[in-house]
Amino acid sequence: MKTSRGLAIAFGIIMVGAPGAVAQDLIVNSYGGPYEAIIRERIIEPFEQQFGVDVVYDAVGSASQDYAKIKATGGRPGFDVVVMTASQSLDGCREGLLEPLTADAVPNVSALNPRVREIAGECGAVHELQYLSLVWRKDKLPQGLTSWSDLLDDKLEGKIILPTFQNVMAAYLIAVMSVTHGGDLLEDVDPGFETVARLAQHAIGFEQASSVMETYIKDGRAWAMPFWNGRAQLLMESGLPIDYVSPKEGTVPLVATLNVPSGAENKDAALKFVNFWLEKTSQEAWVTGYKVGSARPDIDVPDDVRDRQITTEADLDALLLPDLAALSKRLSQWGSRWEREVVSQAR
Repeated sequence: MKTSRGLAIAFGIIMVGAPGAVAQDLIVNSYGGPYEAIIRERIIEPFEQQFGVDVVYDAVGSASQDYAKIKATGGRPGFDVVVMTASQSLDGCREGLLEPLTADAVPNVSALNPRVREIAGECGAVHELQYLSLVWRKDKLPQGLTSWSDLLDDKLEGKIILPTFQNVMAAYLIAVMSVTHGGDLLEDVDPGFETVARLAQHAIGFEQASSVMETYIKDGRAWAMPFWNGRAQLLMESGLPIDYVSPKEGTVPLVATLNVPSGAENKDAALKFVNFWLEKTSQEAWVTGYKVGSARPDIDVPDDVRDRQITTEADLDALLLPDLAALSKRLSQWGSRWEREVVSQAR
């Protein structure tokens, strides 16, 4: 998922193994919003210190836009590392547009949970896990929320913000609403579309970027919304009167991946960067900084962080896990249905 995404990150680096080589830029495309300050402190600066690189940010694109660029350029999009999701990782690997991230190329992938590695496929290095949570303002809804169906309560009419279908959050919302209302994650999704169409009648509108969605909950225009739990935790810790929950019907994980386009110009440096982010200490820094889960079961993080994140096998067992390759094949059809059946019902 990319939300308000951005940052094309340029690293000035001397290529390893080439004495006297000319300095080149390693371009890493990643998230914007609160991500930028955290990635600088927790990942980029330590990487700079270890490898002697200079870092420049340039905000660009969303995950779907980034993958479209990779596809349109035959694997030569102008960046060397990109943060996407498992769905794009599977598509890009199948189409030969992403570099396989094997244990030989990126040793730290061997430290990741095998089930999570399988979800993302050979071309995706899972650097974080989040889940689709239900977020609400405690000052407006002091009784709290526990179910996806709570979003349909009349008191929330005109007080909900929804994602556009360009944000993978929308597809996940369809899936969890289908399960909640008698369908399933992939095949019988009519209940999901019917429910989200009703929900659209309560919504203020639709936003693609998570960073824009959160402005609605910050200023009180929205009282509740579906949202990634890590981002919700950051909002809580900023002092906003909000809380979030994994609803009782279950939820779907966001498997975020690091990817290297097959035609990346600085592939060796890109692989070093991916491996660095998967280091145990880097994962511990990232989980505690960005408030997300990790696919490394050996990390040491405080209990108050671990308790609300995906960090154990039991956490994975509690999730709804759609076949992401199968989901990816349905996205075009679901996107058309979303515009026709959901957006058409908006206020």
